[in-house]
Amino acid sequence: MEAVAVAPDEELPVVPRAAARRLARILAGEQVKVLPEWLDAAARGGRRVPARLLPDLLEKGRGDRMLRPAIARAAGHRGVWLALRNTDWAYLIGSGDDPGGGDEVWETGTRQQRVAFLTRLRGSDPAGARETLGTVWAREPAPDRAAFLGTFARGLSMDDEAFLEGALEDRGKDVRQLASDLLARLPDSAYGLRMASRARACLRAETRTVRERRQRWVVVEPPETHDEDLARDGVPFHPSGSFAPGGAGGGPVGTRAAWLREILARTPLSTWTDLFALPPMEVVCLPITDAAGDAGRAARDVHIGWARAALRQRDPAWARALLKGGVVVDEPDALADLLTVLPDGEREGAAAGLIRWVAGGPELPRVLERVPGPWTGELADSVVATLSTAADRQTHRHEHTLTLLCRLADQRLSPAFAPRLQELAGRHLTADPGGVAGAVLTELTETLRFRAEMLKELHP
Repeated sequence: MEAVAVAPDEELPVVPRAAARRLARILAGEQVKVLPEWLDAAARGGRRVPARLLPDLLEKGRGDRMLRPAIARAAGHRGVWLALRNTDWAYLIGSGDDPGGGDEVWETGTRQQRVAFLTRLRGSDPAGARETLGTVWAREPAPDRAAFLGTFARGLSMDDEAFLEGALEDRGKDVRQLASDLLARLPDSAYGLRMASRARACLRAETRTVRERRQRWVVVEPPETHDEDLARDGVPFHPSGSFAPGGAGGGPVGTRAAWLREILARTPLSTWTDLFALPPMEVVCLPITDAAGDAGRAARDVHIGWARAALRQRDPAWARALLKGGVVVDEPDALADLLTVLPDGEREGAAAGLIRWVAGGPELPRVLERVPGPWTGELADSVVATLSTAADRQTHRHEHTLTLLCRLADQRLSPAFAPRLQELAGRHLTADPGGVAGAVLTELTETLRFRAEMLKELHP
């Protein structure tokens, strides 16, 4: 009989006993929706899950992919040790940077272990990780090459450019796409120059006289054709969203417009500040049209492309300009994604402004879904005001919106707002004892109180 390896010693302390007891309740089904926050809070505090609760926790991760990274951060070495001995839990290895072994893992480990090994190495020695992968690259199967290349997202720099350019010629479609996506995050690369050349052929500056005033315009001409070079650089013939509704103008986005959006999303944003000799805030406010005079559709395509580029390049100046510049796109969730690019001190106010802009519209739940928690201060005030407005409007549509908003708020709204929500819930329970508003607001209040106790136990 083969001996079983002893579980490795842990480096991090276990969570306090009260926090462990609450985790057991959560895993048993009580307020299970707060499990991601419990795990994140434990990891931020440098604590780990007690060994006795790991099997139940790892079982949760089997059916919830979104939960896996949070589990990996809080499971400790014993979690990895268990995952190596149960194929149902093997997902954990590829969700973090603990390979469950030393350097020998790169030669003898599973794909997940090797991904974790490279991920950890990329964090401390990107050049060493790149060299390690280069020695075996040619003989690895395509799925493994794609998995290994994904680790380049950690510590990505211009030093990786040559390797990624070579990967654009890979036999594996997923490898080529991933390489192009990573290169698009390097604005100073040769890839960036190629995309800028294509983009400048699609957008040009033109001075026009409107009502006896000279104005600078952006004139749009989407690409006429698609070729192998464009495909090689990550723009497929039918980009994602080609057949989606194109906005208020009716009809789908269309292939040419989808090519334009994708090219702009991969173009260095400095292309436009250089071309127009203006800062980002002024660039996004320039009037836009196309040869057919369809200003609305042309502006929509350009602004969506710029928003995606700002997100990909993590450019705060462009994110700020797109959020504050009065740019109206019919994809407000694309703007909501930009909130993650802003500095912490700006994010709350910008999110509150975006919520006020879409308040009452069907986009509101989609926008809030993209606003990370915790919701505090001005942002929380806007959310509570929105909940109050939705609760006061007793229509089926507003009840549905209120329910969706409460489901988001119960995981992200600061627990400090529980008293205000309790007062609001009480008012609606009195006015309409069997109504939806009172019920969902009461449930939200209970969840906020549960979270308040939970966070206090994790950080006594």
